[in-house]
Amino acid sequence: MNIAVILSAGSGSRFGSDIPKQFINLAGKNIIEYTIQAFEQHNFIDEICIVADDAFHDKLWSLSQNNDFKKVKKIIAGGKERKDSSYEAIKAYENQEDINLIFHDGVRPFVSDTIITDTINALERYDAVDVAIPTADTIIKVKDSIIDSIPKRSELLRGQTPQAFKLQTIKKAHELSNQDINPPLFTDDCGLVKQYLNEEIYVVKGEEKNIKITYKEDLLFAEKLIQLHSVTMKNSINYHNLKDKVIVVFGGSSGIGLDIVNIATKYGANVVSYSTSNAIDIKNTQDIEESLKKTFDEYKRVDIIINTAASLTKKELIEMHEDDINNEITTNFTASVNIAKYSHKYLKETQGSLILFTSSSYTRGRANYSLYSSTKAAIVNFAEAIATEWSRDKIKVNVINPARTATPMRRKHFGEEDPKTLLKSKDVAYKTLDVVLQEFSGLVIDVKQVI
Repeated sequence: MNIAVILSAGSGSRFGSDIPKQFINLAGKNIIEYTIQAFEQHNFIDEICIVADDAFHDKLWSLSQNNDFKKVKKIIAGGKERKDSSYEAIKAYENQEDINLIFHDGVRPFVSDTIITDTINALERYDAVDVAIPTADTIIKVKDSIIDSIPKRSELLRGQTPQAFKLQTIKKAHELSNQDINPPLFTDDCGLVKQYLNEEIYVVKGEEKNIKITYKEDLLFAEKLIQLHSVTMKNSINYHNLKDKVIVVFGGSSGIGLDIVNIATKYGANVVSYSTSNAIDIKNTQDIEESLKKTFDEYKRVDIIINTAASLTKKELIEMHEDDINNEITTNFTASVNIAKYSHKYLKETQGSLILFTSSSYTRGRANYSLYSSTKAAIVNFAEAIATEWSRDKIKVNVINPARTATPMRRKHFGEEDPKTLLKSKDVAYKTLDVVLQEFSGLVIDVKQVI
């Protein structure tokens, strides 16, 4: 049997969070859910054992049940150090025969089928297997802040997980270590095998994306990896899955919104557009509430709600009239807040999707349209917050961030530009519909021009 042992007993102190990092939200799921899923769906894995602090056992059983993780058979207490946690898993299986233990970090959520397959296949010839990738940086050995030596980079690899062993091999290494009066500090299980046994340790080729989420910066990279894996794989998108979906588009009379309406309709969705062209003002809360109710009364459900409406005033702040200021803040931010608020009860019933729009200017305040760029930044923070709040209701909330796009609003304020430098609004519309067909939540989806 191949047993995946997911090590999840760490406190996450380096991450700087109130909860262990494996339970941090990543695109609508706990990090460890992605990790468990990788082994759950692999045909070579027979069983999963999770090693975790006692305080989180109930949470892990609940996550396993909610995700229908049928291979999770054991959740056991960890030890003080990683080595101790590994040994607890070894003891849990020590009376069984013909067992392979595949140890993996709970916060390496992007381990691929290929790595797992290659690791398990290597156990047919070797009793110990590691996973590693080349280092792009020169590694220096330091003593008292002075370089002691510079090893050859070609001989160095960066270790990852999983690490896999025949049960009796890793058990023997741990037992010898436990008998050692003054054992070295080990950060992985291969270190024990290398120290105490005369065994060859085979190295499987790892992958750069098989990252360990250790610091908060790693979480930002992880979000982009999810986007690359889920959104840019055009061949995996079947737009016919839009058939019979009920979609509400605010701002659907022009630009990106109009293209979304046309494309979704083409694939059989029931699309309702609301904008000033049909006397709906999203600055008016009553208009928002009545629009959604009208759609529900007609179709008896609402699956997807998209707000593409926006206002841009290209002036310095001191030149803006108070009415201009209120209009821009209300249109770009307050309206999205109200759309979200009144959308919740409908999307909760369908476990649906809310899509809001930001702009590439959200990352940095832009002179001459300070309110536009700042309200677009507010949209990002708002969406990330409610994505977490609504995760319990299985509502997906994401934000589309298009680069400069050829739309009527842009032409009005920036004039004619080289079309080669702009996205087509139809391309942004397709990407938006890509996102509503995915299962992630809480992400900012960058839409960039492919050169």
